[in-house]
Amino acid sequence: MKFQFWMKRASLVLSLVLVASAMAGCGKSESQTGGVTEPGVAKQEETELTVLLDWYPNAVHSFLIAAEEQGYFKEAGLKVKLQTPADTNDALKLVATGKADLAISYQMQVAISRSENIPIVSVGSIVRHPLNQLFVLESSGVKSPKDLEGKSIGYPSVPLDESIVKTMVEGDGGDASKLNFVDIGWDLIPAMTTKRVDAIIGGYVNHEKLLLEKEGIKLLAFEPAKYGVPDYYELVFTASEDGLNKNSATIKKFLEAAAKGQEYTAKHPQEALQTLLDKQNSDFPLDPDIEKQSLETLLPLMDAGSEGFGSQTVESWQAVVDWLKKQGQLRNDVDVEKAFRNL
Repeated sequence: MKFQFWMKRASLVLSLVLVASAMAGCGKSESQTGGVTEPGVAKQEETELTVLLDWYPNAVHSFLIAAEEQGYFKEAGLKVKLQTPADTNDALKLVATGKADLAISYQMQVAISRSENIPIVSVGSIVRHPLNQLFVLESSGVKSPKDLEGKSIGYPSVPLDESIVKTMVEGDGGDASKLNFVDIGWDLIPAMTTKRVDAIIGGYVNHEKLLLEKEGIKLLAFEPAKYGVPDYYELVFTASEDGLNKNSATIKKFLEAAAKGQEYTAKHPQEALQTLLDKQNSDFPLDPDIEKQSLETLLPLMDAGSEGFGSQTVESWQAVVDWLKKQGQLRNDVDVEKAFRNL
């Protein structure tokens, strides 16, 4: 198997310089960016929005591709540019400094960023439950998190992932001081296939788990929210405070169009997935079978039911902030009322 996927999120090799230059016109209308109209033909003015993805385009972004292909963005008077930043942290910083309009990020990362006085606001939830789960080899004998005492857990250099596992073990009645953490970087898949570690955290249930199972590796997956970790939003849309204050109406139009894209994807998953595959990035080729399974996994986790796509709650944000504070992950206090906004 070709492990093009190992260098996840923070190790993408796309040039930030090229991305930043492409964003020079973000937030401008066609008339402002030199759009040409044929003589005698009235052209509807479209507002440009630059939206940074969290990773290369894959199944979780199907709703955005669908919104573009079905004309929902155009109907809203928007010209949306989907870009892939060099890494997730860059995305938030680019939005915070006005070099992009929106970015897909993580609820916990937004809370941590606000504790560092980075003026980022979550404006809509995307995946409403954790994708990052604790995976163990079926052969390890681990039946629940507490059984990891004395065993090795691989993690990708992220202290937050350590906190998730410790909380899960303690929530299951185990002793977190008896855990053996091994920093494996983003070599999550080979660490498991070679049995270098008994478990990994940092892998996604809609990606690494599927890739490992395709390799014939039998796994057990434990959901953090069942063992004391808040049932957090894995992915959210973010904007800067200044950008939100100036362009809230435009951002609301974007979210409404994106919601239509999600509704289309839920009703026509095969068509939406095929559109994604047709437009995939040649530098990051997709496995059709994996993406199909990924979308099947994602759709129920993205379903907000009667609350509506993108909706967020104070309760969710308060639970996340309280847990992060308890784990020592916040530099300063975070006002949850300012961390998110429902438009």
